[in-house]
Amino acid sequence: MQTGAKKGEVAVSRKIKVTESSGNVFADLGVMDAEETLAKAEVASRICDIIAERKLSQTAAAKLLGVDQPKVSALMRGKLDGFSSDRLFRFLNALDKDVEIVIKPKRQETDHGQVRIVVA
Repeated sequence: MQTGAKKGEVAVSRKIKVTESSGNVFADLGVMDAEETLAKAEVASRICDIIAERKLSQTAAAKLLGVDQPKVSALMRGKLDGFSSDRLFRFLNALDKDVEIVIKPKRQETDHGQVRIVVA
């Protein structure tokens, strides 16, 4: 038995290449429109959090959001292809949340403007 290994185990040394994230997993994976995809995912996540906080069933959430239950299921599973940002914003409004969009100059250190979601 080698040092550091439990009985019946063999210690193996492997070199694993690790790449630091850019902060946007979708950009790291090469997804088109990565910033918009990340923004939609963050908004959808907040919607799911609100539904969970209120202990709403998918059926009750669907009624409140004005969609059918399978749409809520898709949203909760991260299947966001059928959801525009505008539609997600309307869901937040239906859940009694205000949505503010702020347009400002880009940060000096970035090449182009970015979309960010800030939860207050």
